[in-house]
Amino acid sequence: MARPWQGPRLLLAVVGALVALSYQSKRKTFILVYEVPVSDPVVVTTMGFLTEEFNRKNKDPYNFRIVRVLKAVKRLTDHLEYQVNLEMRRTTCLKSELTNCSFQEGKLYKKIDCYFSVFVIPWFEKYKVLAQNCTNV
Repeated sequence: MARPWQGPRLLLAVVGALVALSYQSKRKTFILVYEVPVSDPVVVTTMGFLTEEFNRKNKDPYNFRIVRVLKAVKRLTDHLEYQVNLEMRRTTCLKSELTNCSFQEGKLYKKIDCYFSVFVIPWFEKYKVLAQNCTNV
């Protein structure tokens, strides 16, 4: 026969476990975090997306182009996320021009360092910028 105090004690233990599990599910747990090569096909397509997105939202009359990717980190949580540090420079092409353009020199020279965090679903070609921070160099 069960003792009368064991029922409430068991109930308290179950409620405590459920609270702990619900708290843990709200925290972002990283399954994998590692640096990836810039030549990785998903990184290459993500860089294309970032360039288009940056130029679309930027108010500068000229397009920017990536000069160098400093670091690309892949984070796998409940989704796939890439964190990228890169250098961009202003080109000679205006926003309406989409051809390969050389970089600006002289008075119009402008170089920026950017950090992007991008949500990626590569098999659906879905991208979303989660965070962006760019500074003039």
